[in-house]
Amino acid sequence: MSSHKHTIVIVGYGGMGSYHTQLIEENGRLEVAGTFDLLAERRSASEAAGYTAYASYEEVLADPKVGTILIATPNDVHKEIALAAFRAGKHVICEKPVAMSSDEFIEMTQAAESAGRVLMVHQNRRWDEDFRVIKEMYDHGTIGSLFQLESRVHGANGIPGDWRHVKAQGGGMLLDWGVHLLDQLLFMIDSKVASVSSSLSFILGNEVDDGFEAVLQFENGVKAIVEVGTTNFITLPRWYVKGTEGTGVIEDWSLTGRIVTRNQESEKLEPTPIRAGVGLTKTMAPPSEGATITEALPPAAELASSFYTNFADVIEGTAEPIVKNPEVLRVLKLIEAIFAAAETNQTIKDFDLY
Repeated sequence: MSSHKHTIVIVGYGGMGSYHTQLIEENGRLEVAGTFDLLAERRSASEAAGYTAYASYEEVLADPKVGTILIATPNDVHKEIALAAFRAGKHVICEKPVAMSSDEFIEMTQAAESAGRVLMVHQNRRWDEDFRVIKEMYDHGTIGSLFQLESRVHGANGIPGDWRHVKAQGGGMLLDWGVHLLDQLLFMIDSKVASVSSSLSFILGNEVDDGFEAVLQFENGVKAIVEVGTTNFITLPRWYVKGTEGTGVIEDWSLTGRIVTRNQESEKLEPTPIRAGVGLTKTMAPPSEGATITEALPPAAELASSFYTNFADVIEGTAEPIVKNPEVLRVLKLIEAIFAAAETNQTIKDFDLY
């Protein structure tokens, strides 16, 4: 491991850009050499935080001390910023979604390869503990084989910020949050997507979606229901998963949740009918006493390292990226299929993510 610190300049010193400075400072392998932003007030904020505020992007690229450009701008300018960085011999970390289309991203990856530089996309939600708990359950059959996963994020604050309302800048919630949830699923489920159906929400009257629902059917039989909503005053669980031997739920990011499994030791007893509305039912009655076991969620699956430690290892040539560019490309292609399925109101089956 090198004792040399890798220098990073953050382009776009807004909410995510300033957050990245905190993440980088927590990692002993990297340091922020400065920032660049078109807005004067953000350059002032950067200097107030103790960072050099470069006067132009050209000045950043000309600085030989700068090894990596971190892009935290609106989505529509990611590509041009990255291509200029590669021409200047810099590595690139890019916020998600990395590009406006899969074709744009292919152009970016080809430029990185030609320049012999690293391009890594900050798909940071792979490290979320709630996701890693579900990954543990999926990988190790905690509740039997998982055959249906429901992944949701709900809020009631509408579309955040300013440019996220603008289609030309890559706004909308499918690109903003959907990219995370879809990346998690494709990272976890080692199977091709067989079909996609979807619908987009435009309840708030923006030119971009304020939410979406998508149903993914994987070739291995797993079904995933993905939803993002910004008009939900009562939220559904972050995760609800069904396995052949039980059910799991994670309510929120604080990991409120549980798993309920079949009690293999219990004698199989018929449930007692209950009154349900104006009728009786055994089908929807609770299991007989002792037929199930309620337990705490399992510990989270561990990833090899943090995003930034992994990035440092990758540029030093000692590790493979945890977020691989072919995986990122698959997510972009899946997003395009979801847009197409919603636009045509049809299930998309003939598409190739791979």
